[in-house]
Amino acid sequence: MPKSRSRKKAPVYIPDELAHLAPVPEESPRWLAPLMVGAFLAGLIWIVIFYVSGTLYPVPHIGAWNMVIGFGFIAAGFTLATKWR
Repeated sequence: MPKSRSRKKAPVYIPDELAHLAPVPEESPRWLAPLMVGAFLAGLIWIVIFYVSGTLYPVPHIGAWNMVIGFGFIAAGFTLATKWR
């Protein structure tokens, strides 16, 4: 079977006055990745301490709200992860 000829596409022309208006993706700040990883680890450690201590620590007398705090740190890590480029 003969090979079909491929069509050549015309190059896309962008006028010079519009070429510089294209947004350039910015690089993430240097503090973002360590803060994101720190938030993930802080939430994980908080929840592990809560379970290992028999629900007494890290903050006594608030009970299961310690889980909310731990997951809050993890949620903050996910929020920071959406801003990472």
